[in-house]
Amino acid sequence: MAIGKKIAILILCTLSLCRLEAQVSSAGRSVFSFMSLPTSSRLNALGGSNVSLSDGDISMGMCNPALLHANSHMTLQLNYSYYLPGTMFGSALYGHNFGRSKIEKPFEGEGEPDKPNYFAVGIHYLDYGHMKYADEYGVQTGGSFGARDILIDIMYARQLGRMFKVGVTLKPVYSIYESYSSFALGADIGAHFQSPDSTFQMGLVLQNIGWQIKSFYSSEDGTGHEMLPLNLQLGLTYRVKHAPLRFHLQIHNMQTWYLNYEWTSLEKSPTTGEFIPHDVKWYDMLFRHTIWSIEVVPKSEKFYIALSYNHRRRAELQLTDQKSLAGFALGVGVKIKQARLGFAISQLTKSNFSYQVGLTLDINSLMK
Repeated sequence: MAIGKKIAILILCTLSLCRLEAQVSSAGRSVFSFMSLPTSSRLNALGGSNVSLSDGDISMGMCNPALLHANSHMTLQLNYSYYLPGTMFGSALYGHNFGRSKIEKPFEGEGEPDKPNYFAVGIHYLDYGHMKYADEYGVQTGGSFGARDILIDIMYARQLGRMFKVGVTLKPVYSIYESYSSFALGADIGAHFQSPDSTFQMGLVLQNIGWQIKSFYSSEDGTGHEMLPLNLQLGLTYRVKHAPLRFHLQIHNMQTWYLNYEWTSLEKSPTTGEFIPHDVKWYDMLFRHTIWSIEVVPKSEKFYIALSYNHRRRAELQLTDQKSLAGFALGVGVKIKQARLGFAISQLTKSNFSYQVGLTLDINSLMK
């Protein structure tokens, strides 16, 4: 089967699954919302998500498994994030490629790499800290409890010729809040295209296909199992040929139009079956589906500077009576020998900033 037909079939299957899920879920009505948090400083700097940039950064595979790269072979990445006081959020990733023979040099887009099968595994951990028991009146009753989320990503991608890649991710998820726990199983399906001169990249991914196997609760009819936060994303990346600039546009949650949490009533639209939004203009809702970012990256790729704008994040997190930079994110990264350091900062509210640091090690070079 030709490569083009394979990609077409993958896209059609992705859109079919998305249409089915869009009939039973909508924004803000799914469990495990922590899965949408950026898992690395680079992703945070790019607005929280990027499904089109494949440049060897292994954390990109968390958004789209097809973004795994020949240069992600034997790389270890550690990330730590600070969101709110008392919380801890971190991740660890490792990549290993395999195939016909050992890699002697990185894949530069000519022909196929020596190891066209890309594999990576990652774990994310979010600890909400300790909270004290209290009754319905807020009176503390003694003792405390914890809450945490754990996500494992098992990623695989395959290089198809010099321009196409496809990938899948298996995602076991476990959460425990006090005495309540839940387990779910999800998957991502993604594809990636890169022009022969590497100036243009495009990615398509359907994230979080799956549902709870064990739910937090049981409803009256004995169910209570909820879907994961499905997200169909399309990404475009363009690098200027004769300037150290790279532009990104990410379109997320393409499976649903409404992304706000304010409703005029509990009535649903007779045509779409979704809740009718309150006081959100169509152009505002359109831009809530987009993330815009720009990077300064020299040809040597020894460092990067990234600036992004996430309109949905700004619309949901900004304060009406105060000015803030909610929705904007800034990040920098530098390569020092066999290590890469990254740092990102974004504002959630006027007085609360999110910080993320990351360290990537080239294990293969360190062992030589």
